[in-house]
Amino acid sequence: MDFPNLERITINPKIMGGKPCIRGMRITVSTITGLLSTGQNNEQILSLYPDLEKEDIFSALAYATWRAEEYDVQLKAS
Repeated sequence: MDFPNLERITINPKIMGGKPCIRGMRITVSTITGLLSTGQNNEQILSLYPDLEKEDIFSALAYATWRAEEYDVQLKAS
């Protein structure tokens, strides 16, 4: 399995306030992960954002996963 190309994720202070975006577009990683978290599938996201490619979604997930691993977060014990 190939690891998604993180070069698709760009950060530019002049675009979306420097949030991580897809290929310099005004579509943030958090937009993609947020849509996925609400149950949207890849095809639905691609229809909402026709400029996206399937690999962009995989890259957004890979980037978000990588960032989540950077910090320890205290979770509420159940």
